[in-house]
Amino acid sequence: MSPSRRRTSAASTPAKSSSQKLKLPEVLAEIKMSRSAFYRMKARGKAPKCIKLPNGQLRVRRVDLDAWWEANEEASV
Repeated sequence: MSPSRRRTSAASTPAKSSSQKLKLPEVLAEIKMSRSAFYRMKARGKAPKCIKLPNGQLRVRRVDLDAWWEANEEASV
């Protein structure tokens, strides 16, 4: 691998992670929830913000999932 190629991939890594879009199975694994429970939560408007692709699949931006986690944290007593 040439040095210029290494720099390009290393430089593009931070931008890629900030706009990372997770597939639904990745989201379900992280929040430890079944697909049906996720869709019930989505129907009630309580799920993380989703992107629906033209083929019907869902994606969730990493920043939206992190914001959802923060919004659903309980205050420590």
